[in-house]
Amino acid sequence: MNFKYSNLFGGAGLDSPILHFITPPIPYFIDCGRAYYEAGEYHISRSDIGVFDLIVVTRGALAVNENGTEWRLQEGDALILMPDGHHYGSAACETETELLWIHFQTYGSWKESSDMDECLANQAQLIETHKKSAYLNHCDVCSIFIPKHMRISSKEMEMLEHFSQLDQEPQSMRNWKRQASFQHFMQHLDRGLSSLSDVAAIRIAEKIELYIRHNYSLPISNPLLQKELNYHPNYLARSMLKVYGMTPMEYLLHYRLEQAKKLLLQTAWSVARIAEEIGFNHVSYFSSCFSKKEGISPSNFRNKFTGTEYKPKSL
Repeated sequence: MNFKYSNLFGGAGLDSPILHFITPPIPYFIDCGRAYYEAGEYHISRSDIGVFDLIVVTRGALAVNENGTEWRLQEGDALILMPDGHHYGSAACETETELLWIHFQTYGSWKESSDMDECLANQAQLIETHKKSAYLNHCDVCSIFIPKHMRISSKEMEMLEHFSQLDQEPQSMRNWKRQASFQHFMQHLDRGLSSLSDVAAIRIAEKIELYIRHNYSLPISNPLLQKELNYHPNYLARSMLKVYGMTPMEYLLHYRLEQAKKLLLQTAWSVARIAEEIGFNHVSYFSSCFSKKEGISPSNFRNKFTGTEYKPKSL
């Protein structure tokens, strides 16, 4: 049996797995509440509950096992249990114990990874899976990284306690405010984990992504990015590979093709005009790049999603 103990230094433990979500859609709130255990009682045994279960020990201590790994949670510790796993109390509570729990779920793709390097290595594949499972064929997506096990800060505990205060709200307002509070809490965890990773690479990669997103229709090259961002192209490429899994030029092509899909579905523009609008000088090159990535031509992609009969080319 594997054992995991709380990290005394706050934030995500260095030995904590990381939950990698692709968004949109953003993981959404379902329900929340409190649980109480007397000394000698165990956490309930459950399998395949269908939701993520975020548990926070607000008083006492809890031993819980999930899929063969035991977690010893102290006051202030939090753990996210999987929707498709088996978890149970692995030892009786020694003192009175109180939990705050939040159930949430996502329609998108997610994966539990051992560390951030594994998350980033699998990011491109997880995004492709996401686009199929979440039915997002023409939407910009990004990653959310949440530690599976963490030490809750005083600020985060205040955010969680706010859920209890919302019990006083009318139901029509309570559900809206709980969803907003949950997303704010998840965003805080995501940014907190990023700060423990390679901060410089993440910030540079975000600057590159932002520049490309604002200027993708213009001629962009590695020398231009070097001039605009004042970093050597090799460093820019390493940063983008670490965070996005592709070089700046690969990301530029990826982003242009994503914009092409939007225009194919949202306008009646010709393929030639769309190619020009997104920064391609030659429609034939655009069609070749699009077909290579999507497996069908731009025209057939449009026909497939706008109701016109779609006939794939024979092999």
